[in-house]
Amino acid sequence: MGRRNETMNTDFILLGLFPGMKHISFLVFVILLIYIVAFTANTGLILLIWVDPRLHTPMYILLSQLAIMDLTLISSTVPKMADNFFSRRTNISHAACGTQIFFFLTLGIAECILLTLMAYDRYVAICNPLRYLIIMNQRTCIQMICVSWLGGALTSLVHTAYVMHFPICGSKKISHFLCEVMAILKITCEDTAAYEKAVVVTSIVVLLFPLSLILSSYTLIFLNVLRMNSSKGRNKALATCSSHLTVVSLYYGPAIVVYMRPSYYHSPKIDQVLFVLGAILTPMMNPLIYSLRNKEVVGALKKILRHSLTTN
Repeated sequence: MGRRNETMNTDFILLGLFPGMKHISFLVFVILLIYIVAFTANTGLILLIWVDPRLHTPMYILLSQLAIMDLTLISSTVPKMADNFFSRRTNISHAACGTQIFFFLTLGIAECILLTLMAYDRYVAICNPLRYLIIMNQRTCIQMICVSWLGGALTSLVHTAYVMHFPICGSKKISHFLCEVMAILKITCEDTAAYEKAVVVTSIVVLLFPLSLILSSYTLIFLNVLRMNSSKGRNKALATCSSHLTVVSLYYGPAIVVYMRPSYYHSPKIDQVLFVLGAILTPMMNPLIYSLRNKEVVGALKKILRHSLTTN
């Protein structure tokens, strides 16, 4: 019993999703429904790209990686949140908290890098189509995937190790449904002003700089599209690019607001809304946006469904 109490004393306490909110059970069930849709849609997109040889191109290989990241990102938050809600156990160990921060940051930063590389892929495909297969070869595609994952993991490791070394002097209650960097900083008893500046610098590197590259790529793409003589080619290019830009806005918007504001402007409720949008709703929307607005993906899905019905 003594050892258990000692362990509980070292644990953090997650206050959960919108503490004090009425009808929170309904919101939790909605989030679980979103999780089921996100899990099904992302898994289906990954399998579809893997099964159909026509989708074994750089664009869809990178898209499959985005689906893997989305699937892992939402799985790193929702199951733990649901377990805490239904079991009424709000404690999370120091190690588990650090692990959740590491995976959440890794996946978030990796997605930033990957979305930037996907914009470059579209730039080459539309602005330099004759050299597309030479530039975006298999080796380049693998390098892009490795850069995304390694860049996210290394940056996350530094921030996770640093933020978890801060001593907690008073209450260990975290006003959130997950362990998150800015929420941890609120309960530390050291001056974190210098580290918060480091967070802003990191945000500039992994958010604003990639976003500027994405916008630059699409500016060049749109200028090139306007010069196209074929209306069919122009519409296809715009459809592909609009899907990617929609995903970029869904992801970058909440992330910029969360990590590029000073800590004294942070409100637990607003932060939770932003995290629900960025870490729960967006992973569900991404595969739906790419699937419903992409003729190749829809065509591959119809082919598999027809084959399944014929076989049965």
